Amino acid sequence: MDADLIWLCVPDREIAAAARLLAPLTNWKSKVALHSSGALAADELNILRRKGAAVASLHPLMTFVRGSWPCLAGVPFAVEGDAAAVRVARRIVHGLKADIFRIPKNKKAAYHAWGAFTSPLLLATLVTAEEVAGIAGIKRATARKKMLPIVVQTLANYASLGPERAFSGPVVRGDVNTVSRHLKALSKSSGARRVYLALARSAMRNLPVRNRKALEKILG
Repeated sequence: MDADLIWLCVPDREIAAAARLLAPLTNWKSKVALHSSGALAADELNILRRKGAAVASLHPLMTFVRGSWPCLAGVPFAVEGDAAAVRVARRIVHGLKADIFRIPKNKKAAYHAWGAFTSPLLLATLVTAEEVAGIAGIKRATARKKMLPIVVQTLANYASLGPERAFSGPVVRGDVNTVSRHLKALSKSSGARRVYLALARSAMRNLPVRNRKALEKILG
């Protein structure tokens, strides 16, 4: 391996093992080694660091799935590690016309959990919405199509107006009777009901609502 930069893009559980396999294959002095885990620190590459490499973790806050190729321009990358490796990472990210920010290694798990809320758990919420549509007699595929306009507008409102002004519905209005009807309808799906309660309670903690005491009573 004559490359000056080696970037390991393997599952988290394989990073340290891959580094061990690569360690004896070249002289690591003056080389830079990166891994792309959002949850793990650059220390996963300690074996390469001990052999003279500068190491860092560089993670894009973006979703990657089969059949989709997102543009990386403007995507934020979280970086953590040795100063020399971080400088190289910055050049890479700027070359992609993306953004980069530092994250302390002891905050990596929280950072990655934040990322989980922004995409996979957001998707889980939408799938739960499809389940609730089924209670209303609407098939999942149909529900998915009909949901898209409100989902897209909600994200647009969040981006342009902020969460407080984008928040709508019975919780922000303090409409206890409607929330009560929701919970009664959701008794047909205990899982969806728990998700509803968790998200409604989160809204109570983080967003402006009316009739707070009555809502707190009904939401538990």
